[in-house]
Order: sequence, then structure tokens, then C-alpha cells
Amino acid sequence: MAWFLVAFGVALLYLGGELLLRYSVALARRLGVSPLVIGLTVVAFGTSAPELAATLAAALRGSPEVAYGNVIGSNIANLSLVLGAAALARPLVTRARFIRREMPFLLAVSLLLFWVVGDGWVSRLEGAGLLAGLALYLVYLLREKEEPPEVTAEFAAEYGHDGLSPWLAAAGLTAGVLLLSGGATVLVGGATTLARAWGVPERVIGLTVVALGTSLPELASALVAARKGESEILLGNLIGSNVFNSLGILGVTALVSPIRPDGPAVMLDLAVMLGLVLLAWPMLYTGYRLGRREGAVLLAVYLAYVAYLFKP
Repeated sequence: MAWFLVAFGVALLYLGGELLLRYSVALARRLGVSPLVIGLTVVAFGTSAPELAATLAAALRGSPEVAYGNVIGSNIANLSLVLGAAALARPLVTRARFIRREMPFLLAVSLLLFWVVGDGWVSRLEGAGLLAGLALYLVYLLREKEEPPEVTAEFAAEYGHDGLSPWLAAAGLTAGVLLLSGGATVLVGGATTLARAWGVPERVIGLTVVALGTSLPELASALVAARKGESEILLGNLIGSNVFNSLGILGVTALVSPIRPDGPAVMLDLAVMLGLVLLAWPMLYTGYRLGRREGAVLLAVYLAYVAYLFKP
């Protein structure tokens, strides 16, 4: 029964996330937002909607370790499982300037989480500070929107079409939020039941089962983008999603209900997340090619980490 709840919750989250993303993009088009800005903000943050729903649901249910695990686990999955699978599908090369601007910010955010989460308590004040950091990130990201012509053309081809009517977009957004809410509640309930049945900490379930389930939109969009050769869109979405997870989702959740990720093991999770940022740094910052060999290494890191979490 618990596995059914997890699968059903993931399905609802996926559908809700897709609706929210599709109609958010459509509304942004209707409002005249440029394709590049849509790709760097609306899409990147829209793919994090399942993480936000599941993390809030876990915190409100009194499962702080699931809430913490979902945020950190999703970040780890994005930079290992999702990025590795995309590179295996098609080698990635980036020419975008915005990625070089975002990488130092992502590294700084990863270091910040050591201080915020490492003491075992994320207070409302810290949550407000994280949200303030997200606002600075948006200003930092959008202060200079000029990119090489091929990068601009890639975003225009993907997000430059006419939007739907505002009423239809609003209806789609509402449906997406409702599905996300219901899916998050079901997923977290099934996941905590699994944790008790397996005798593993809720933190481990949050880092694996819940995080993997909420990362499906990133995985699906990354594979599609890789097959189309849209490396800039893929990498922009992944980096933006990780920053939004760390600052936006953790910040909002802490404001609603302070998070207490108990146990010294959280430092290992944070170290793995930081290590993956440093591993991805050369390619994302300098424009090096991420080929299938590098993708296989990232996938191996993810599998080894998951195996360690579940070791007896």
C-alpha cells in the first residue's frame, strides 16, 4: 500500500508540475516576457514546484527530516543522476555567459547551507534570509541578458511562441497547484510509512524516494533537451532549480514551519552536494564538454551515494 501511495503521489506531482510549468510559461509569453528570461526563471523554478509541494507537506506533517532530505536529495540528483543521464543521451557543451555567472552563486549557496543546515536547525529568521538571497540571485541573474546569438536563438525556438489566453493559463495554473498539493500529501504519507516499514531514517527516504520522485520533471525535461541538442536550456534549468531549491524552497518551508534535520549525518549529505558542484564546475564555468564518460561518472557517484545510504 505504501508503494502505491508513493507511485500515485509521484504521478500527481508530475502532472501538477507539468501543468504549472506549461501554463506559467504561457502566461509569461502573454505578458511579453522574453524567451531567455522565461527559460532562466519561469522554467527553472517551475520544475522545482514538486519539491516545494513535497517539502511543505513534509514539514507540516511533522517530518522535518523528509523535508530536509527532499531539498538536499533533489540537488544531489540534479547534478548527478539528471546531468549524468542527459550527458549519456548526448554530450553537452555550453557557450552561455549566464552559466558562468550562475556557477559562483551556486557554489556560494552550497557553502551557505553548511552554516544554515549544519547546526541542525533552520529557523524562520534563516528562512527569511534564504528568501532574501533568492531575490538577490534573480537580480544577479537578470542584470545582463545579452548572450551569444546561438544561445538566444535556442531559447527563442523553445519559449518564443505566442501564449494562451490569460483565463486559460489561470485555470491551468490552478489545476496544477491542486494536483501538486494532493500529490505531495500522498507522496509524503507513503514515504514516511516506508521509512517505518524498512526501519531506515526518514532522512534517507527524503534523500532518495521523495527526492527522486520530485526530480522527475527535471529528469524528463533534461532528456528531451539533450536529445534536441539544447544544452544551454538544460544546464540553465538545472542550475536555476538547485538555487531555487536551496534558497526558495528551504526558505519558504522554514518560514511556514522551522526545520530540524537532526543527526550528524546531514554533514555528509551537504558534503556530497558541494562535491558535485565542484565536480561540475570545470565544464559549466569554462565551457568544457561533458561527454558520456563524464556522465557515467556522475551516475556512478549517485548510485554509490544511494547504496551507502541504505547499507545495513
